Amino acid sequence: MARILLLHSMYGLRPAVHQAAERLRAAGHEVHTPDLYDGRVADSQEAGLKIKEEIGRDELLRRAVAAAAPLVGDGGLVYAGFSLGGAIAQNLALADEKAGGLLLMHGTSDIADDAATEIAVQLHVADPDTYEPVDWLNAWYLRMRRAGADVEVFRYRGAGHLFTDPDLPDHDAEAAEKAWAIVEDFLRELG
Repeated sequence: MARILLLHSMYGLRPAVHQAAERLRAAGHEVHTPDLYDGRVADSQEAGLKIKEEIGRDELLRRAVAAAAPLVGDGGLVYAGFSLGGAIAQNLALADEKAGGLLLMHGTSDIADDAATEIAVQLHVADPDTYEPVDWLNAWYLRMRRAGADVEVFRYRGAGHLFTDPDLPDHDAEAAEKAWAIVEDFLRELG
């Protein structure tokens, strides 16, 4: 069993995040889904971006750190997130020496030159993805490997950016089901 901090996308804590958490709980994991937007939920990319910018990157990171703090322990917390939440999860995981793993759904973040980690990392991303262009992903992969991470990248040809969210136009049921099956194997190995 893995203990997982699952962070939402720029759309906020939507039903898809709760559904993902329930799926992972049914597989035997402990899953925490903090609301970094204080109850606000967006119905479009523009609205999500506006909320994200109003709160600000530093405040979102502070809120995520506060949500993770009581969960961090000897067992190794698995940091996970969707798009924006993935970027935040990556920052938290790379700062936590005891992190148990990193699961990125649809998003990554920049990596400091001096980053060092030995965690297992799994990324699921659309191919192509306007938010995660191929050149960026290739550089991200090389930097993550140079930092010491054990990285797996799964690309889903023709899927939309947030293809695991059944309530968004990006949804791709076949890609989502394939991704969740791979995720469940990954988490079973970590737990």
